[in-house]
Amino acid sequence: MEAGNPKHTQLTRPGTLFIISAPSGTGKTTLVHALLERMPELVVSISHTTRPKRPAERDGDSYYFIDDPAFMRMLEEQAFLEHATVFDYRYGTSRTFVEDHLVAGNDVLLEIDWQGARQVKRQRPDAVCLFILPPSYRILEQRLKTRGETHATVRRRMDAACVELSHYDEYDYLVINDDLHFAVTEMESIIEAARNQYRLHKPYFDWFIKQLMEEASIIQ
Repeated sequence: MEAGNPKHTQLTRPGTLFIISAPSGTGKTTLVHALLERMPELVVSISHTTRPKRPAERDGDSYYFIDDPAFMRMLEEQAFLEHATVFDYRYGTSRTFVEDHLVAGNDVLLEIDWQGARQVKRQRPDAVCLFILPPSYRILEQRLKTRGETHATVRRRMDAACVELSHYDEYDYLVINDDLHFAVTEMESIIEAARNQYRLHKPYFDWFIKQLMEEASIIQ
């Protein structure tokens, strides 16, 4: 064996699972789109849902739209990493999709609520959770009203926001979406830091250090 060229099997560093949650109207979708422009290598998990498809949505792009019986079959097969019922519709994250990408070394982004985040953290405590906060409750209400929804719908979402906000302390990072550019920069910094955190990638970094020590012993 030549000095400085030890023969060893390359270990692929696994991807990191990122969870982003926020009350409706906080601007999560806009933030995620802006984040993906800066970090296009992130893989966004596409949820399955029983919610009707909106005019601008495409199946397999925004969501995988399925009916209730199909969703229940997937649930019985334990095909979901997490699932929840939100405003009378079911949502679920494909277990296979997420795990396959992580094993391949791809970072995966999940946009789910606090209920889903709690389920995922029980199974994958290494997931990094970000919670997006509105700059104020009044601004959150104004944002919801500009969507053109009914007064009853706005009130229901505002009530739900209070419940979601009460779970802020279950997350690793909190980001206030007051200024879009600043909030996206904060999210990008969090993701970059997590990629190199020893606690999250201990097996890989232990292996890598071992290779360095082996090389050092050969060179010496």
